[in-house]
Amino acid sequence: MSKSYHIITYGCQMNEHDSENLAGMLEAEGYEFVEDPYAADLVIMNTCSVRENADKRFFGVLGQFKKLKKIRPDFILCVCGCMPQQPRVVEEIKKSFAWVDIIFGTQNIAKFPELLHQRVTTGKKQYSIIKDNPVVEEHLEPKRLYKHKALVNITYGCDNFCTYCIVPYTRGREKSRTVKDVRCEIEKLVADGVKEVMLLGQNVDSFKDPGTGERFADLIRSLNKVEGLERIRFMTSHPKDISDDMISCFTSCDKLCHNIHLPVQCGSDRVLKRMNRHYDRAKYMSIIAKLREECPDITISTDIIVGFPGETEEDFEQTLSLVNEVEYDSAFTFIYSPREGTPAARYEDQIPEEIKHERFDRLVDDINRISLEKNLQYQGKTYDVLVEGRSKTDDGAWAGRTNGFKLVNFTAPEEMGKLDGKTVKVEITEAKTFSLYGVIAE
Repeated sequence: MSKSYHIITYGCQMNEHDSENLAGMLEAEGYEFVEDPYAADLVIMNTCSVRENADKRFFGVLGQFKKLKKIRPDFILCVCGCMPQQPRVVEEIKKSFAWVDIIFGTQNIAKFPELLHQRVTTGKKQYSIIKDNPVVEEHLEPKRLYKHKALVNITYGCDNFCTYCIVPYTRGREKSRTVKDVRCEIEKLVADGVKEVMLLGQNVDSFKDPGTGERFADLIRSLNKVEGLERIRFMTSHPKDISDDMISCFTSCDKLCHNIHLPVQCGSDRVLKRMNRHYDRAKYMSIIAKLREECPDITISTDIIVGFPGETEEDFEQTLSLVNEVEYDSAFTFIYSPREGTPAARYEDQIPEEIKHERFDRLVDDINRISLEKNLQYQGKTYDVLVEGRSKTDDGAWAGRTNGFKLVNFTAPEEMGKLDGKTVKVEITEAKTFSLYGVIAE
């Protein structure tokens, strides 16, 4: 009788792709996925440590498995991801959550089948944390969330050391794959039905082939030649490293989607310097201008932190003015929370919570207003939509993304059958803040 598994994933697309790889490993070992984690024989909690709320959610859910472990001693609970890369977290798990069977980090995911085998055969708990693995693991076989699109790592780790960010300490130093290996993986994915790839890295713009020295723009141009591939996306870009050569790819590479995620974090030069971001407002705005000159219909999203230590009302007003000047299509907004082990956590001029929340609300109001205004421009027009599947919010409707990454929910005649993975033309009939609605136009 086969064993069952469930993976709980917190965090970014990097974590999502790690979970896809772990699922592939488990299914190669004969495990079958189940929707209910409490019905599974094995559960993996793939953790994130970027924000404090993620820590709290993780420990809360982790505690709920204690009773299950008592009822079913053979149940196996694993913890991996960014949080175990922090020694304090591992010690906390060992001390207060002793029922966890396997703990491993971000640097040795490929070792998981070995750790699982050791736990099953010896009955001993397995702990394996590597601070920084210089080896790029190739040839992993993930179980993809979607048949027609795939996440593909091109870099691992980060060398930027922004003062608020824990990622360089949990993901290790930056390392790139080769253009040849990335292209080979994507060619295999396309042969298996993939139409869209999302290239992943903490900083994709610093990609550099360790053998040939080819940069990110060279990789994009190479992938643009892959026969059968329809769309290329990537995240995340860093304003200090994005090049004019890469920006030119939006014109020269027809498969590169007209969308970019370009985190700004703050509109104040003073705060950006304290964040160790290595660019100023003028530099950032010049990049925005180049992007829109090269690709007038490009959609732009960003990350913004509110309440960074020492942020004054004037600093925050500069963030608001930047948001209104750029007019982002969408933004991920965060209230700053200290992460132990980062320089900013030691800054003495922390902002009171009530001020953070008041500023956050004002920022979100502006972003949502602009997002709606941008989306209203889509009404009455027709766009190509790559269908992801049935809508999660509208029974009977389908959902997909435009080239510019706009989420579209739409209706289609039943006689058209299953639309997953197909590119269809959709006329937009209604615009909302976070999505578009329409009807199929063919």
